Amino acid sequence: MRTVTSLPHEVRRDDHVWIPLSDGTRLSARVWRPVSSDDVPVPAILEFIPYRLNDLTAQRDSIHHPYLAGHGYAGVRVDLRGSGNSDGILADEYLERELADGEEVLAWLADQPWCDGTTAMMGISWGGFNALQIAARRPPSLKAIATLSSTDDRYADDVHYMGGCLLSDNLSWASTMFAYNSCPPDPAVVGPRWRDMWRERLEHCEPWLVEWLRHQRRDDYWRHGSVCEDYAAVGCPVLAVSGWADGYSNSVFRLLRHLNVPRKGLIGPWSHKYPHLGRPGPAIGFLQELVRWWDHWLKGVDTGVMDEPMLRIWMQESAKPATAYEQRPGRWIGEPSWPSPNVVPTEFTLLRNRLVAEPVPGDADEEPLTIESPLSVGQFAGKWCSYNAPPDLPYDQREEDGGSLVFDTDVLTERHEILGSPVVHLELSADRPNAMVTVRLSDVSPEGRATRVSYGLLNLTHRDGHDRPQPLEPHRRYRVSVPLNGVAQAFPAGHRMRIAVSTSYWPLAWPPPEPVRLTVFPGRSSVTFPVRPVRDDEVSPGPFDEPEGTPPTPTQRLRPGDGRWTVSRDLVNYRSALDVVKDLGVLRLDDIDLDVRRRADERYEWVADDFESARGSVDWTMRFTRGEWDVATVTHTTLTCTPTEFVVHARLDAYEGTQRMFSRNWHTSVPRDHV
Repeated sequence: MRTVTSLPHEVRRDDHVWIPLSDGTRLSARVWRPVSSDDVPVPAILEFIPYRLNDLTAQRDSIHHPYLAGHGYAGVRVDLRGSGNSDGILADEYLERELADGEEVLAWLADQPWCDGTTAMMGISWGGFNALQIAARRPPSLKAIATLSSTDDRYADDVHYMGGCLLSDNLSWASTMFAYNSCPPDPAVVGPRWRDMWRERLEHCEPWLVEWLRHQRRDDYWRHGSVCEDYAAVGCPVLAVSGWADGYSNSVFRLLRHLNVPRKGLIGPWSHKYPHLGRPGPAIGFLQELVRWWDHWLKGVDTGVMDEPMLRIWMQESAKPATAYEQRPGRWIGEPSWPSPNVVPTEFTLLRNRLVAEPVPGDADEEPLTIESPLSVGQFAGKWCSYNAPPDLPYDQREEDGGSLVFDTDVLTERHEILGSPVVHLELSADRPNAMVTVRLSDVSPEGRATRVSYGLLNLTHRDGHDRPQPLEPHRRYRVSVPLNGVAQAFPAGHRMRIAVSTSYWPLAWPPPEPVRLTVFPGRSSVTFPVRPVRDDEVSPGPFDEPEGTPPTPTQRLRPGDGRWTVSRDLVNYRSALDVVKDLGVLRLDDIDLDVRRRADERYEWVADDFESARGSVDWTMRFTRGEWDVATVTHTTLTCTPTEFVVHARLDAYEGTQRMFSRNWHTSVPRDHV
């Protein structure tokens, strides 16, 4: 990334800004704005998240908010109620209280003398979520948003559940927020009351995992904050952005399809990161794109942004399977609308071990195929969402394919490109009332390497809807459709396309209560590919600028971090495990003289094909040190199961120096609801 030190406007930074709310709560904020805004007010752009602006996001914030300020905006970072140095308690994601607070913050910003009364929202992940959600409430000053790595559907397409299956990221993410919510405010900012504020947080800190497990089907808990319930409620222009290595790319397609406001979509090769910091690369000049977007909608400047394709996508070329990529080969393509007139649904039929494009007689009914996958299928699946890029991407699928039904095309004689969501239609039966099916699409090289391109999950008790699960009748034939994640992928001549079907995908998704044997009826099963025919006259959209941003706040790496992703199998006791280490080391923030340590250890384990042995555990350590001020929290969360229950153990310990000043344990059981 190119560091920019000369900008059109001189920028001032206002630290420790307090935003008062109507109930007396004060939210902690930082504002970057043009010095000239004292005399010439500017639009304000809000990022509203719970990740501690004073320390944990300070470096990232310093790259893009001053950049926007230098182009004539007020960049505003606000910590949610109960996070960072803000007052109050953070009790869950996207509650009514949070969204109402957001509306109050926007009204406060619009009323500041340095603001011209116009506001916008931007953010990645949590900030992208509440930008969409608050846009659906239509606050009067809000004129446009940029939502990155977010979703319009909190149940069907978020970190918690996928296709009605419980994701292990539900445990991972709940454990992350358990750790973050336990952290104290900074006494250098809030003064002597920091200890009382911290104790209040600790006493109200709960493992959100329990609440999320109490809602295993689509209900009003998940409908709240899901703008898919009423797309028409969103009343301002929307820029929707994600990446293929992210977990949230599907929402970009749905937002473009269903919103009734001016909108643009952008999907690159990236993981869960801003595109100017994007990995895998290529990263792009996203901040320049944001300035064009804000100039158009907040200042009325014709930047040409709305004359460009509605959707810009990175068409990925074939790549060897790897858990991390520095760069993904490909090219930028543009689509005038979504759905695109350039995409042709094309049907392929599943036959025994084959995937064929030729029509098959309607009465075709080949000999049924059965599969009962070993519980190890899924060890090489990677994360549902690649948060940190390496090494959490899926690895070579050949071992996974060994425990699956596999259907291959013939060797391709010409290049094939797809854009959108493949859908697999299966006629099947199961020998148990509760079952899941996983479908994977892979690019198979001439050497046999299988790179996963996309995948989909379906809890078969949710076949008629996520709000009304029903047990299967064993051995009865059903027809189900499994949509795979949307993707843009080229399959070169000489390769094959592979569909693989398995009955589990642990530890990416929690397994059913007991092993299941599925019977698939080939000849009556098929896949619909969103084929984008290769055209010699294709006009590529203009290239993006190189990524740039303002200088990051100065830091020192006092201790390096560590990242590990280890699969192990003990062939004596048949215990297998996936161990994930995310150690961010110790970072010193020079401008506030603060040392920060963060480390997470995740472990997912099981024994042979004992579905009751599935176990996930996550440990977090957070530590903040400045002189004699030395505080830390240690959290532990474990999720286990029986055929009828999920069982949660959690522990929170907080320390001042070496003295433990708070400790609490939780033990909760939640009935399994068709999961």
